[in-house]
Formats: sequence, C-alpha cells, structure tokens
Amino acid sequence: MARSKGVCAEALVLPALDGARLTADQNAMASLQALHGDERDVVNQLLGQSLMAGALEAFSRTVRISKLAFVKEKKLYRAIAGGKSPHGAQVLSGTWEEFCGLLGRSVDQVDRDIANVRAFGEEALDSMSRMGFGYRELRQFRQLPQDQQSALVEVAKVGDKEAFVELAEELIGQHARETAVLGRRLEEATADYSAQSELLAKRSGELDGARRALACSRQQVQAMPADEMTKALRSEVTAIAFEAECCVLGPLREGFAKLAALAGDGEDHRVFQAGLIGQLETTLGVVRSEFNLLGAADGAAVWLSAAEVEG
Repeated sequence: MARSKGVCAEALVLPALDGARLTADQNAMASLQALHGDERDVVNQLLGQSLMAGALEAFSRTVRISKLAFVKEKKLYRAIAGGKSPHGAQVLSGTWEEFCGLLGRSVDQVDRDIANVRAFGEEALDSMSRMGFGYRELRQFRQLPQDQQSALVEVAKVGDKEAFVELAEELIGQHARETAVLGRRLEEATADYSAQSELLAKRSGELDGARRALACSRQQVQAMPADEMTKALRSEVTAIAFEAECCVLGPLREGFAKLAALAGDGEDHRVFQAGLIGQLETTLGVVRSEFNLLGAADGAAVWLSAAEVEG
C-alpha cells in the first residue's frame, strides 16, 4: 500500500524584531552584568525581560508593567547602584528614575501604567488597551468610585467595546452629576461656615466690649460712696428684673399663646406649660429663701410661719 505524501506544517510566523533596539537593549544588559547579589540578579532578570518585551511585539504590555510594579514596590531598583550607565560613564546611584531611564521611559509614564494595572488588573487593562483607550480615558476611569470601576472591569474582560463605551459614558456622566452636587453642597457649607464665623467674631467682639464696660462700671461703683453705690446697684438689679419680666411676658407668653392655638387639634399643652411656670416659681422661691426676702403680697418674711406672722 502506497504511503500518502506527508503534509508539511505551515511555518510559524514570528513578529519582526527591531534589530537596532534589540542591540541597544543587549548592550544595556551587558553593562549590568557586573552587578552582584540576589537582589541584583532579580533586577537584572526583570530588567532584561522588560527590555526584551520592548522588542517582541507579542509580549503582553500589562505583564511587563506588573513586573515593573514589583520592582518599584520592593525597591529592587536600588540594586543597580554602582553600575555604569549604558549611555555614558555616569555611575548609577540606584534610583527609580534611573531604572525607568534604562528602559527608555519616563517615571511619569511608568507610574501611570502601574496605577492603571493596580486599578483595573492585567486582563481588563489589556482589553482596554486593545479597544484603543489611552492615558486620558484611563485616568477618567480611575477617578470613578470603586464599585463603578469594578463594573467597568467586568465589562472590559468580556471585550465588548460597544457595551463598554456605553457603560463608561453612563458612569462618567453619573459621577460628574454627583460631583457637581457635592461641589454645591461644599460651597453652601463653606458659605454657612463663613457666615457663622463672622457672626461668632461679631458676638465675641460685642462680648469683649460688654466685659470691658462691666469692668469699668465695677471700678466706678467701687469708687463711689456707700449710698451712691447702693443706688447704682439697685438700678442695675432693677434693670435685670425688668428684663426677666419682659422675657416672661413677651417671648414666653407668646409661645404659650401659640401652643394654646394648637390645642384645638386635641392635644392639651397645659401640663407642659404649668411645668415651665412651676420651674420659674421654684427658681424665684430659691432666690427669695436664700436672701430671706419678704413676701411680695403681704410683706411677711418667708422664714416666718403663719402663726408667727399672726402673732
């Protein structure tokens, strides 16, 4: 039986390499071979993978960023200290900026990439990149609340660009409206705080003025003869008593009248009102008893019993 002619497998097409960049990367790696220690070996390995990833288009960009995030988090970039820069005779001091420079990228670019990976994860970020979203859009997505970011991540993993764009526009619009509302509330709260601060400052100034006036009055009273001092104090306490009486017959009486008008709804406020009056009477009774004052109606002293008064 004749054998069938074998079919050769199709040749695997590999992505084209950037020869110039690959050569430069190899030279950069060669300059780091003099570094020693475990940390330096790790940095060399990760740096080499990142450099090679720049030449191999098939290498996942997000995986490369994750490795750079690991280097930054563990501060492994310090291991390049003491090595020579591939771009001159300068000795490396082991900074994050130098490490990014060896990759041909700025610190700002790498930090933004790391922030995006940490916010969205490798899979979702890779999908967003394929959809064509750049730094500007990703920054908008990062500003969304965590629950909304999570919703975007789940849709991004599916890979449906139309659904992703629709959801992103809806969430960004919602976030903008919520931010505007919070901004107005903040402005209102700031205005209220400013008004209260001004009022407090005004009252504080008035209080200081009253205290100074009182201090002056006391000094004047102390310098008066006894009869004039008595007359001044009588005038002062009379004014205080009159003010208290005005409060009772004014605001307090007005409040009682409003409660009485509402009593038609079936609720009786007289017990509550009687309690307030009783408290005032008790307070006045305490003052009357403390200073052994006579009763206002009959002129009898409160410390005398009825029998003593009649006798």
